[in-house]
Amino acid sequence: MRAVVESLEESRIREVANEGLGRSDVLKFWFGESDEVTPAFIREAAIASLHAGETFYAHNLGLTELRQEIAVYTHGLHPQHNTDHWFDRIAVTSGGVNGLMLASQALVDAGDEVVVVTPAWPNLVAQPQIMGAKVRTVPLRVVDQGDNAGAWALDMAALLAAITPATRMLIVNAPNNPTGWTLSRDEQATILAHCRRTGTWVLADEVYERLYFAPDSPNGAAPSFLDVSEPEDRLIVAHSFSKSFLMTGWRLGWLVLPQSLTHAVGKLIEFNTSCAPVFVQRAAAVALQRGAEVTPALVAHLQTCRDTLVPLLKAVPGVTLAEPKGGMYAFFHLDGHNDCLDTAKRLVLEAGLGLAPGSAFGPEAAGWLRWCFASRDPQRLAQGVDRLRAWLTK
Repeated sequence: MRAVVESLEESRIREVANEGLGRSDVLKFWFGESDEVTPAFIREAAIASLHAGETFYAHNLGLTELRQEIAVYTHGLHPQHNTDHWFDRIAVTSGGVNGLMLASQALVDAGDEVVVVTPAWPNLVAQPQIMGAKVRTVPLRVVDQGDNAGAWALDMAALLAAITPATRMLIVNAPNNPTGWTLSRDEQATILAHCRRTGTWVLADEVYERLYFAPDSPNGAAPSFLDVSEPEDRLIVAHSFSKSFLMTGWRLGWLVLPQSLTHAVGKLIEFNTSCAPVFVQRAAAVALQRGAEVTPALVAHLQTCRDTLVPLLKAVPGVTLAEPKGGMYAFFHLDGHNDCLDTAKRLVLEAGLGLAPGSAFGPEAAGWLRWCFASRDPQRLAQGVDRLRAWLTK
């Protein structure tokens, strides 16, 4: 086995979840997914495809019909180019994680330098490492005082200093998992302009683009690198059907690429998965066509969940927390519990509360815990806070 694969850390979130296997009494908020099932009309589209016998290979880049729907969807959020422009830049992937891995495979050679903004979902660091890259991390900093205490913010000067002509790729996830941090459009423009000067590729993980709660959003979406980019910029933007369409288990996503890179990524898809299943793609096309029936209501519900959980958590002694602008997570620091992996395991065993340890997302997040608030019933969130408070009292 390759040494880099041997050295990969197993998921600390899974490690915590394993402590609760077989226990129905645990309130589970550890994974990054809603507990709502995929809407019926999306499931029915997949069933209809299977009944029609669509069980064969598809084009590497995805069904034409689905790529067209993604192009229409992208144009609706980023209208600076027409639909045909976006169609030629889209590759359908077998999940957002597959899309991110394809980007690393396409761009990163062994020994290349890759910069990642952290805390971050651990796959974003591991994937370039698997390709043999030298990964450098630029941590967000914690705001430690004032009304915004507990928020995470970008040190722009530190990031730009880390990106040099030797940097092959920058990976940035915003809205961010786990912190809820988001980039402004001006910050994106600054980063992209700097990367143009250094010749650095930007891989933007924007899977939480639609899960955005700021009132100043003109189109119900977070700022995107697509809004400040040119068609042939060294920019790849990763998306997924998982979060905004309640389709985590379907494993479908897409990449927006420079047109010059689309064919090459199609070749890589052939060598990885050949193609995404047709029946899953049919379901995704219907999800996009009827997205107005899913995403706005989901975002409104998530905001209710956030607004239920955050004040309750803030009132718990020892908790430091800022209201997230995007995503589906409350990321909080618990004073006196710096070994957050041990804390998370004890919360499962002793309080019946399942949270993700912050250290799963980078060493700078030790002492923090991630709480996924995507719950059908906001009262479950209140019950979870009661359990946390009771455990701390003990």
